[in-house]
Amino acid sequence: MHPEPIRGEPTSLRASDGFPLGASRFAATAPLRGRIVVAGATGVPQGFYASFASHAAHNGFETLTFDYRGVGRSKPATLVGFQASFLDWARLDLTAAVEAFANDDAPLFVVAHSFGGHALGLIPNHHRIAGCQAFAAGAGWHGWMSPLERARVWMLWNAILPPIVRWKGYLPWSLLGLGEDLPLGVYRQWRRWCQFPRYFLDDPTLPELAQRCAQVRVPIVAVNALDDAWAPPRSRDAFLLNAYPRATIERVDIDPRELGPIGHVGYFRKKARPLWDRALAWFSERGLEVDHGLAFSHGPTRI
Repeated sequence: MHPEPIRGEPTSLRASDGFPLGASRFAATAPLRGRIVVAGATGVPQGFYASFASHAAHNGFETLTFDYRGVGRSKPATLVGFQASFLDWARLDLTAAVEAFANDDAPLFVVAHSFGGHALGLIPNHHRIAGCQAFAAGAGWHGWMSPLERARVWMLWNAILPPIVRWKGYLPWSLLGLGEDLPLGVYRQWRRWCQFPRYFLDDPTLPELAQRCAQVRVPIVAVNALDDAWAPPRSRDAFLLNAYPRATIERVDIDPRELGPIGHVGYFRKKARPLWDRALAWFSERGLEVDHGLAFSHGPTRI
């Protein structure tokens, strides 16, 4: 039997520039072992992570979920003319969440889903993070995908989305059943960076992004499902291994025969609870290592 779900308490969170963000705090119901900030995926509202956050809270991890500006509870009345970009989501929104939740009484961890794994390297306060579990983080380039998905994604970026975005003035992602609608600036950066094999690391107009990522020393466990059409393991390796050369990265490949189909978002559905337990166990171990000043190293694994 699983305990009753914990309802997140709505809390106010101000981005670094003062923009109000919708957030929820899940208070730990067991002795405090750490704090977790959930850095979500593009177009995925924070409510999708509530089951994980509740599970973490029951296991002694106070957890914060939030919506990036323009999404979910951080959305304005209209996205037409609304200014927001991926860089804003990282530098202003995630930065503020990390700063608000960091406290010396317990180590701070990040659970990153897709974009969250990119944003880790773009925030100035990554040194406050004791460890990161990154799920479905990849380069976004269609060339890393299977031939069928490669063709579908190429059509999406080059034939389907441009006229729709011109018509609406933002990315109406919900029309395609692919997530929440997105600000125009997010769409433009996403489309541009997905043209490069190593995502924004290859953007010649923003060399400072790779330089910022190279400063990250946060230990990372990078979990990717073999059936994740958008972020298969080779896409993960193209981005993460090049983005964070100074970080210790443990790569974990999930065989869908273990938990059933995962895809790109199934990591946070209830059937993936074994993945959550592994993540929380690793956080607990990492917390002890931080307390004792121990270093560690992991090679790639497959389960």
